[in-house]
Amino acid sequence: MPKIEIIKAGSRHFSDFGWLKTYWLFSFSSYFDPHNIQFGALRVFNDDIVQPGTGFPTHPHEEMEIVTIVLDGEMTHEDSMGNRTVIRAGDVQRMSAGTGLTHSEFNLALQPVHFYQIWIFPDKAKLRPTYDQKSFVPTEWRNHLFPVASGQNLPGTVTFHTDATIYRCELDRGMEVALKDTTGRRVFVYLTKGSLSVNGSIMASKDQARIDMDEPLALKAVEQADFILIDVPSCKGWGYSDETLRGKKR
Repeated sequence: MPKIEIIKAGSRHFSDFGWLKTYWLFSFSSYFDPHNIQFGALRVFNDDIVQPGTGFPTHPHEEMEIVTIVLDGEMTHEDSMGNRTVIRAGDVQRMSAGTGLTHSEFNLALQPVHFYQIWIFPDKAKLRPTYDQKSFVPTEWRNHLFPVASGQNLPGTVTFHTDATIYRCELDRGMEVALKDTTGRRVFVYLTKGSLSVNGSIMASKDQARIDMDEPLALKAVEQADFILIDVPSCKGWGYSDETLRGKKR
């Protein structure tokens, strides 16, 4: 049965550390919900605001594709691969943590920085840690489902190592876009602002949709809508093989 689950903004887990205000959409750090670990290959979606002069000290990651999308402000990044970069509004950064890396993120600007951090499981383990970053402008996703990060060989995107794609889109009121092929996929939508109809289900600002369906997906702006859409493998094949489940006597 096709399923569109709308999770309201108020259901997000909120933490206020003073320097960091963050909404965790999946189990993360001290927040644990055994029914909310991941959605397909999507493991983390954090909606973060970091105050000026503060940030995340050096910390490790491994075996994860980590994508950062900056909405407002800027973040300075340093890592064990030798990268020191500034990620600004419109930029998309990806770290493939692979066998392991460390990095820090600090807001060295005078205004808060607002960004989304997204973690997706890689298709292969023990990859060499790598880095990618690109700049985009809002006109590229105006009334268009525009891929900004992908492991599906889409040109012009930040690349990563999963059969998945992250899109940005801002729709004028009444405008519509479609995701035509959802067979065997899971689709996650996070609405930054506005009101959005997803095959008739209505989302409000900061709502999320978790979608399982094998038919085209139509997204229409009830009011001007700005959103992130993530198309990931369903992961229904994860676990024991049929041969293993047949068991064996000894």
